Amino acid sequence: MATAKNTFSKQQRLKSRKKLQELFTSRKRIYAGNIKLQFLIEDDGIGEVKCGVGLSGRNFKKAVDRNRIKRLLREAYRLQQHSVNDIAVQAQKQISIFFVYQGKELPDYQYIFYNIGIALKKLLKHINEAVIKNT
Repeated sequence: MATAKNTFSKQQRLKSRKKLQELFTSRKRIYAGNIKLQFLIEDDGIGEVKCGVGLSGRNFKKAVDRNRIKRLLREAYRLQQHSVNDIAVQAQKQISIFFVYQGKELPDYQYIFYNIGIALKKLLKHINEAVIKNT
């Protein structure tokens, strides 16, 4: 049995302006603490997950702080992505995810890791319901 790799490659990153615009107009959101997860599920038959991270420059004036939070978000997702990737492949869905940190204070890694985990569990529940509904 092959073990899953904890990578977050360029192919897994959400970079398309068109896809980002679609994602933010879809209004599908999940909240976990100060983290908002925007998502879009499409029936493309590809079976892949693309992810992006961001936060408001209004709450964090220094680029150093913004970059640190984005790095923490990516790392927490990288370590917990496997269940979402597995279900996307099984259901043959293309899932676009975008994490937005909405807090006003600099978070620690444990807080980010815990809330990303909660958000991904809620997303899995939503994906399972969508798959069962379409079957």
